[in-house]
Amino acid sequence: MRLPFTLILALLAFDSVFATSAKRNYSAYDYYVLEHNPIAGASLADCTRALGVEVIEQVGELRNHWFVRAAKALEPLDKRRVDPIMQTLEEIQARAHSAHSARSTDASHAKRIASAVKYLEPQTLRQRVKRAPPPPVSDSGFPTIAEVTQKMQITDPEFPRQWHLVNEKHPKNMMNVTGLWEMRVTGKGVIAALVDDGLDYTSEDLAPNFYAYGSHDFNDHTDLPTPMLYNDHHGTRCAGQIAAAKNDVCGVGIAYESKVAGLRILSGPIADVDEAAALNYDFQNTSIYSCSWGPPDNGRAMEGPNYLIKKAMVNGIQHGRGGKGSIFVFASGNGGRTDDQCNFDGYTNSIFSVTVAAVDHTGLHPDYSEACAANMVVAYSSGGGNAITTTDRGVNKCVHTHGGTSAAAPNVAGVFALLLQVRPDLSWRDVQHLCVKTALKINPEDPDWETTASGNLFSYKYGYGVVDAYKLIEAGRDWQLVKPQTFVELPAVQVNNGSMDVFQKASGGLPIVSGGVTSTTTVTQAQLDNNNFEKLEHITVKVWITHTRRGDVEVELISPNGVRSILGARRYGDDATTGYPGWRFMTVKHWDENPLGTWTIRVSDQAKEDQSGVFLGWAMTLWGSVNDVSKPVKVYDVPQVDTVLAPGSTEHTYPSTIIPIPTATSTKQHTKPTDHLPDDHDQSQGDASKPAFPGSGGNPAGDAAASASSTPTPDEGWFADLSNLVGNPLWFIIAFGAVVAFAISAGVYFWRRRVRMRQHYTTLPAGDDVAMSSIGGGGGAAGGQRTRELYDAFGEVSDDEEMDEDTRLHARGPSPGVNLHAGFLDDDPSTAGVTPAPYRDEPDASSERVHEQGHVHDRSDSPGSGSGDGSWEHASETR
Repeated sequence: MRLPFTLILALLAFDSVFATSAKRNYSAYDYYVLEHNPIAGASLADCTRALGVEVIEQVGELRNHWFVRAAKALEPLDKRRVDPIMQTLEEIQARAHSAHSARSTDASHAKRIASAVKYLEPQTLRQRVKRAPPPPVSDSGFPTIAEVTQKMQITDPEFPRQWHLVNEKHPKNMMNVTGLWEMRVTGKGVIAALVDDGLDYTSEDLAPNFYAYGSHDFNDHTDLPTPMLYNDHHGTRCAGQIAAAKNDVCGVGIAYESKVAGLRILSGPIADVDEAAALNYDFQNTSIYSCSWGPPDNGRAMEGPNYLIKKAMVNGIQHGRGGKGSIFVFASGNGGRTDDQCNFDGYTNSIFSVTVAAVDHTGLHPDYSEACAANMVVAYSSGGGNAITTTDRGVNKCVHTHGGTSAAAPNVAGVFALLLQVRPDLSWRDVQHLCVKTALKINPEDPDWETTASGNLFSYKYGYGVVDAYKLIEAGRDWQLVKPQTFVELPAVQVNNGSMDVFQKASGGLPIVSGGVTSTTTVTQAQLDNNNFEKLEHITVKVWITHTRRGDVEVELISPNGVRSILGARRYGDDATTGYPGWRFMTVKHWDENPLGTWTIRVSDQAKEDQSGVFLGWAMTLWGSVNDVSKPVKVYDVPQVDTVLAPGSTEHTYPSTIIPIPTATSTKQHTKPTDHLPDDHDQSQGDASKPAFPGSGGNPAGDAAASASSTPTPDEGWFADLSNLVGNPLWFIIAFGAVVAFAISAGVYFWRRRVRMRQHYTTLPAGDDVAMSSIGGGGGAAGGQRTRELYDAFGEVSDDEEMDEDTRLHARGPSPGVNLHAGFLDDDPSTAGVTPAPYRDEPDASSERVHEQGHVHDRSDSPGSGSGDGSWEHASETR
């Protein structure tokens, strides 16, 4: 059978075009994959002509899938805001569905093209990595400093001290970036901003990567974030962790070819308007905002962003980076030793932040690092005898004492810069998902780890684990973008008709009794469907609680699956009486959990007789991804007032009788990132054996240590842990011995006192009336002093007695019988260099006389007399 000549030519043409794989030229063309529907009425040639592309070949063995190309525009494809070919398809689809031209020839042609093009996607080059085991680089399988410096040609003199990059002593405990550097993943093209106390752009380590356009000084209102104060060095040090250049100065940054900007806000008071502007500054070009600051880490503060700052953060995640969202990285806080928790910081306690805690070079949890249910990940920082080496202020200076969670955060920000170089299309939520999915479960035997309902492991100390840069970036290469965000805002639950108005006036509620009180709310399928809700990510819980001592309150959330989130544990230093007037807690512990069912909140306190509280109500919001992407996306907006508890209230709905009052714009000063970092943070005790909040009551792990080493507050008492000592026989023997020794000492003291009193005083015959002034001598000055001696013997003093000049303590007070001698303040630094006379039970003639206005007065050394009576009125004057 002979084939027609035209068919032979067609087959030859097909073979010449499609039979072999054509060479690619990505520098001259943009490439796409087009799926064609041949029965839709438009031929492949019609479709390619309409789109402005040419066919190269079929995609492997996939029928009707064609590899096509178009001449490259002047600007690279991945840098253009709009792809011209994709825009052409969108215009064709718009004409096809336009009601104004339904009967026109153009609309008919557009419909055929739109129906025939089933799929069109741009193609970009990606580097795949072999999964065969790589050749060993050392006996341990981990890189050595010598190998990395040789392979990467690193000449930075302090690189060998940067253990967080190459940890030869504990090789499993490092940020794991060197393998990415070998693949040229160095953060190139990504910008991170240090929201901090300035940035020394004159440093030779930072000058090559300084991004001036995205920098600003919001303290002094100048263009460049020049460090001015003596302690303005933290921002420079953090910038070095991220982007110190690979040169011959100090060390290298994790993303040493990324750019860093400085936004100076921490060097003085700042208004909300400037802080809000800083968090959105140049947010189309700047991808990451590294923030190592917040309320004081003192175990007493409970503060968060005001309305304007919340608006800025929401604006950043909704509109920053062309809608992909700014990435906010916050340090969890350095208040671990004071039982502080990052859920009492409204910046770290936010769904819009990646909250980062710390582990040391051995992988242990340092005692300064705060634990909470909002911790997402940990990164390496100071502790266990080591700190971070990085750039310091000055042209060519380094520092080897950097640390705290404020150093852990920029380590993660640097890793994110590497990630966004590889996948610039990731949203802020994609980054959080990758953290949850790829964080390494460090110290798996630590009892703080719990298995969640989704099968993940979570720890209040470690979050979902330590960030491993290599694992994170490799997972990010093929990561499928998450669906848009939605949320389910459940109506507030009023407990026993509890309510609170905008003025924080409360009524109703349920008193908090021993064992705590609970309340429930139920999540139904209808609620999820009505909000197009598919998968759970964050949960926020607002609570309304009044209490006479806020630090005694504990709050926990229990899911339908039995997973418990401790939202707030006891804080020994927090004696505020303001309670929780609509404070919002956040937990990431329920990530990917099925939220259907009954949720329970439990509120308890320490059951002290002199303290009390009332649970007024609570409200829960579920945050996650949508189910159906074709439906309109629900967009979150920030309410002006969200602290009202009233019938039917939610964040965005208030009864008509309540008038929202915006929070006044304030001027404030954030604490320096290291203000509450212990001076010995590099020696901080590491731990991998204690849960963060042990016991059913959720008492912080540091309680025992605090009781043993800290002066208790008045409401704790001195013997709060006596019950723990009674059961120990050794302590009982020690205590009994102390009591016996005290009894013997007291007996000797009172015996000697009685002997001395017999020497000074004699019994008067009955009936003899003798004037007090005549006892022991004649009248005058001496007689007056003898009168004072008898008053002093009973702990009395005259109203005009002068303040003791030796101790500066007023000789009047509620504690008669206490002799505060001149050596009382010997340990006070303010008395250094003064050698007081040694205290003696027997009176010393040289020390018994005080000169006053030319008179000489003798003073008895009886317990009630002398240099003080126990009053602390002027004690502070000597300190």
